[in-house]
Amino acid sequence: MKISRKSLSVLLIMLSLAVTSCLTVEKKEYTFEFTGENSGTLTIRYINILSVMDDTTDVSAADFQELLDKYIEGDQLSQDYPGATNLRKKLYEDNGRLCAEIVLDFPDLAAARLYQYDRKSPLMLCISAAYDSETYVTSNGTFGNDYMPVVFWPSGSKKLELTTSITAVDETTIPLVEAYRNWKKQQ
Repeated sequence: MKISRKSLSVLLIMLSLAVTSCLTVEKKEYTFEFTGENSGTLTIRYINILSVMDDTTDVSAADFQELLDKYIEGDQLSQDYPGATNLRKKLYEDNGRLCAEIVLDFPDLAAARLYQYDRKSPLMLCISAAYDSETYVTSNGTFGNDYMPVVFWPSGSKKLELTTSITAVDETTIPLVEAYRNWKKQQ
């Protein structure tokens, strides 16, 4: 089968748009609530979901579709948290920003990406290993430092809170709230 140059060019452009999509978020808020010794519920709030321009190209439509296909309707979050159960997801607008919330139950610390050496040790979360490109902002625990990006919470803590930043809003970011509004009208 022979492909024409024009068809090949169109295919390459479409592939480059799909590959260069850059779905991101301004910040994330994590709340771990323990209901058992090492089990509980994790709530993650994604605040201000954005698309980052590819050079000067607006890829926000593709990014919004990726958000729907992979995260809201797809199983990306189940892949990201393979040991978690009872995954609930919602997409919503808050203060003119597109946000999302996932809530999942974790049967053990590993399913929530937490670690504890032994029962007397603090609960720990390594930001750089677990969450790509996130920067510590605040928590109700103690942050190691930039060279050891681990948040520590005292053993026996029942509620762990953490806020991270990911992308600064600037002229290269496109809020996806308008795409959400248009999508919502079609529902």
